[in-house]
Amino acid sequence: MSLPVHANANANVDRKVLQYENFINEVLKRDLQKVLEQRDSVYEKISQYLQLKNTIQTLQESGSQQLKTEVDLGCNFYVQAEVEDSSRIFVAIGYGFFVEMTHDEALKFIDKKTSQLTTFTEQLTKDSAKIKANIRMVLEGLREMQGLTDLPESRRRDVF
Repeated sequence: MSLPVHANANANVDRKVLQYENFINEVLKRDLQKVLEQRDSVYEKISQYLQLKNTIQTLQESGSQQLKTEVDLGCNFYVQAEVEDSSRIFVAIGYGFFVEMTHDEALKFIDKKTSQLTTFTEQLTKDSAKIKANIRMVLEGLREMQGLTDLPESRRRDVF
């Protein structure tokens, strides 16, 4: 009589283990991937702003108003361009909008924008750490449910 109860308990444990594994794979890991992709996207924006900042500083140091450059027309097709007066530039401020600024205005804007984006990346990093902790907690719960022993520290690996 105790055999069917034990088999039923194992079936319940197996069912719960599958539910938790699905939760990890379909919810937590997907959320972690989204947060990490969003953080990478923000890092890319910061990189572009810092590149613009370096270009503006180079223009200021040269003292020349004329600028020769290459412009990407799309699909990596570049043409040479000559700017006669580079004292004012258009800066992307977000949502597809551009604002004409002087070099000094652009540098101030870039400093504020990169500071804001850096704060956002810090929050995204904290969010990813929380998700990783949740994954680890669920994995520990699964280990306990299945009666497995803990892995030695040398065999553990990061979730991502």
